[in-house]
Amino acid sequence: MFGRQGVWVRVAAAVVLLPVVLVEQGWAWGSDGHHMINRLAISTLPAEVPAFLRTGPGLEAAVYYAPEPDHWRGRGEPELAAASASDHYIDMEYLDLLGTLPRNRYDYVRAWVPVQGAHPELTLTAEKVGMQPYQTMECWERLKSAFRDYRTLSAAKEDTKPVEAEIVFLAGWLGHYVGDGSMPLHTSNKPNGWMGANPKGYTTEHKIHGLFESVFVGANVKGSDFAAMVEAAKPKVVDDVWTEYLDYLRQSHTFVEQTYALEKTGAFTGVGTPEGKTFAEERLAAGAIELRDLIYTAWVKSADPVPEFKKDPAPELKK
Repeated sequence: MFGRQGVWVRVAAAVVLLPVVLVEQGWAWGSDGHHMINRLAISTLPAEVPAFLRTGPGLEAAVYYAPEPDHWRGRGEPELAAASASDHYIDMEYLDLLGTLPRNRYDYVRAWVPVQGAHPELTLTAEKVGMQPYQTMECWERLKSAFRDYRTLSAAKEDTKPVEAEIVFLAGWLGHYVGDGSMPLHTSNKPNGWMGANPKGYTTEHKIHGLFESVFVGANVKGSDFAAMVEAAKPKVVDDVWTEYLDYLRQSHTFVEQTYALEKTGAFTGVGTPEGKTFAEERLAAGAIELRDLIYTAWVKSADPVPEFKKDPAPELKK
């Protein structure tokens, strides 16, 4: 069952099936990494955030949902895979060509048209460069809207179970994209093998992405290894989510070359090296901290008044 009320049926199944999911899936950050990010982010939310999300079946369901968007990229649903693939990454190297990044997804799509004409040697379409911040922002706004509905229903002493299920799903879904953003290779045009001039001899084989985020993390990192980093960072309310999230992606992007340099030393092979493990823990912790801040911000800002809708006085002028 799905839908708002039916999600709770899936929650129970999620808790039972969780060990199977961890073994079978190996996507971005691997299921292990995504589960750890969601669990640490949501379980360390401030106590003012409703407990149905922070604890118990709600928490377990939000953890379960963490890798779901990768399941939508399989061969069984080709249209969905094609439409959603670009939501997982953004090639930061190209964004300066746009100047100020538009906040709206479709303005962003249109903005690439003249740039593509000026650089025909590059494939600079929106889906090629990536949509990551747009998907994240849209998921975050859905979550804030659902929190607002929860406040309204609670104040009216009405049943909140359906909207609670919606919030749990949305928080878990949001966690996937925020988690992707903490993995440096999701922010680069070098996602799985070095491209272009390569004087330092970084790997050009298409293996580094899965080796680091799935194989190495799954075998060597546990949530308890970086929980202290997450707990030490005080939750905060973000003023401008769009601007702050772009800063988060830019910070992640600064670690692209370090990822390749570590791979070259064998840091992610087998048990790896202490440097490789520390690097993975720090990146996973960054994802959990960012996700916690965004969920907390969605809760706090859901109490803000919504601007009054103003009917267009002359819609015929737009025809």
